[in-house]
Amino acid sequence: MINDIEKKCIKKGVRLTDQRKLIAKVMSESADHPDVDELHKRVSKLDSKISIATVYRTVKLFEESGIVAKHDFKGNKARYEQATHEHHDHLIDINTGEIIEFVNEEIEKLQKEVAAKLGYSLVDHRLELYGSKNKR
Repeated sequence: MINDIEKKCIKKGVRLTDQRKLIAKVMSESADHPDVDELHKRVSKLDSKISIATVYRTVKLFEESGIVAKHDFKGNKARYEQATHEHHDHLIDINTGEIIEFVNEEIEKLQKEVAAKLGYSLVDHRLELYGSKNKR
């Protein structure tokens, strides 16, 4: 079955080798935001012949083609997720590295209001919140 990343590759004319298909499959099935090392570890379980260099090149190609989005969360390795048209922000747990995606309409509205007060129309933004879980 063809996955979302493969569909985007086909649509954008990105040639899909067997190795790229496997990397696309693993990325499409990822519920988290893996870095290249983690992707390589997951892909290697399916095909031990795929090198980390191949994973790096493929992820870079997917990123340059707008198929995946790169995130450089403060002080950590670059992490990747499938590029989507639906906007969302991120909350990063500074203790565990867990990344939580969220959408908050009040924050979205406030950002537009701030830009308007300063004489701008907001065209894009990226919000990253960093925190640690409260002890109960």
